[in-house]
Amino acid sequence: MATSHLRRPNPNAEFQDNLPAFKDVSPAERTNLFIKKLRLCSCIFDFSEGSGQDKEKDVKRQTLLELVDYVNNCKNTFPEQVLPELVNMVSANLFRSLPIRSNLETFDPEEDEPLLEPAWPHLHIVYEFFLRFVVSSSTEAKVAKKYIDSQFVLRFVDLFDSEDPRERDYLKTILHRIYGKFMPHRPYIRKMAINNIFYRFIYETERHNGIAELLEILGSIINGFALPLKDEHTQFLQKALIPLHKPSSISQYHQQLSYCVTQFIEKDPKLAETVLRGLLKYWPATNSTKEVLFLNELEEILELTQPAEFSKVSVPLFNMVARCINSPHFQVAERALFLWNNEYIVSLIAKNRETILPLVFGAMQLNSNKHWNSTVHGLTFNVQKLFMEMDSKLWEECTKKYAAEQDTASARQQARERGWEQLAAEAKRSPLYKA
Repeated sequence: MATSHLRRPNPNAEFQDNLPAFKDVSPAERTNLFIKKLRLCSCIFDFSEGSGQDKEKDVKRQTLLELVDYVNNCKNTFPEQVLPELVNMVSANLFRSLPIRSNLETFDPEEDEPLLEPAWPHLHIVYEFFLRFVVSSSTEAKVAKKYIDSQFVLRFVDLFDSEDPRERDYLKTILHRIYGKFMPHRPYIRKMAINNIFYRFIYETERHNGIAELLEILGSIINGFALPLKDEHTQFLQKALIPLHKPSSISQYHQQLSYCVTQFIEKDPKLAETVLRGLLKYWPATNSTKEVLFLNELEEILELTQPAEFSKVSVPLFNMVARCINSPHFQVAERALFLWNNEYIVSLIAKNRETILPLVFGAMQLNSNKHWNSTVHGLTFNVQKLFMEMDSKLWEECTKKYAAEQDTASARQQARERGWEQLAAEAKRSPLYKA
């Protein structure tokens, strides 16, 4: 049954404040009383300062609490006649225009306080009521899915853009339960509802408050994927999860994103190459904080990477690591050098040392001679010592090659300077030259 067939709630409907309690009516009358109370709670109030109607607001709040208790203790299956009324009440309260900031461009989610929902005294009970309804054994999914349909789900997911973290927490819990209970909705929730938010966020707005919560839900969903993974799932990794590394606000959701990505590699280790190349594609050039996050994730991914996949990406990967080792930002350099504290990663490096050592040798030598931070100096020395012990012959070869390259570079620099000196001398001899 489509949402358009449901009764549209009237916010101006007569507000009945004299309905009896459920315990005061016979069991046969409770369904009709339930419907009346749902209709009463469909009335929406203004919670702005000085808006009044305190008595009516309190009646609605008490009625909502009764509804929560009723759903929580219901022993029989909910009759279908209450479902459109129930969904109408939830829709009337939840589906609304979210508050918009006047200074959106200057808003920083990490620094500024979020806009809290003024109607939360009612809203949080509506969320609690809906959660209890979804998880209740008295709710038959086959019947309820006609009313909690794709349109409802789409509008529900849109609410994740709320700035109020209390609301997003309820949304996360309820959407996860809907995903678990209403199996026919699963592809729609993944493909249409969540994916579209990600695509809009990545490629258009780079603004959304609920990315972390949506990724948290997806982490559990990915964990339950059956093997072998479907093409649809690997495409989601390539087209949504990996590009989510691009936005500058990644620090707000990186922990959840990293978990989703590593879940894919745990399911299929061959995806490590795809993920590592994607990480390199979106590697930050000027954002040191973001670079540290990428290095943290890199270590987690490498711990799950098989030797065959590691070999395929070792050259571009350690070209990037070498750049990080030389970073003037000490935390980036430190974090890159910490990779050698991981025994499994060191074992991968050891198997590919003939490729990797020449790539990072120059960066380590530069650190030893020029880096300003003493901790970076110490970590660099530890890595150099590890390579020497790993393969002294290879270390000597790299040392000689590096010395020859430095001599050549020095000779070129001297030749360049002599050339400029000759040009300057000739310019001075010119009749057009003025001292």
